[in-house]
Amino acid sequence: MIKPTPNPPETDPTSPYESPNSKKLHDAAERALDHYLFPAAGIMSSLNEPERMYLANPKYNTECLLANASENLGAASEMLSNFAATLDPSHRKTAIGITQIVMIAELAVNQALDHVEVA
Repeated sequence: MIKPTPNPPETDPTSPYESPNSKKLHDAAERALDHYLFPAAGIMSSLNEPERMYLANPKYNTECLLANASENLGAASEMLSNFAATLDPSHRKTAIGITQIVMIAELAVNQALDHVEVA
């Protein structure tokens, strides 16, 4: 009886790291993976720094914060109104309800802004 494979099967005894080129390729692959999977903290934070106004910064007074909140709520209300116009009637009512809540918040912020005394 003839076996199709030798006993024991022949294997390639060379390690993938025995040739200098394979070791260099492995090291390069590791560096590339580290670069993308574990970026340096300083690089990522410099690309996407948050607006300083939203950090705990005592230099912004109440008037400035309320004015910014009023502008943001007004913009959100406008975007929701435009979005509601594109929806079918069953979903439009929900979007208009959200718009009204945002408008009420904008009115409250504007009223608070009217009561702020400039120092």
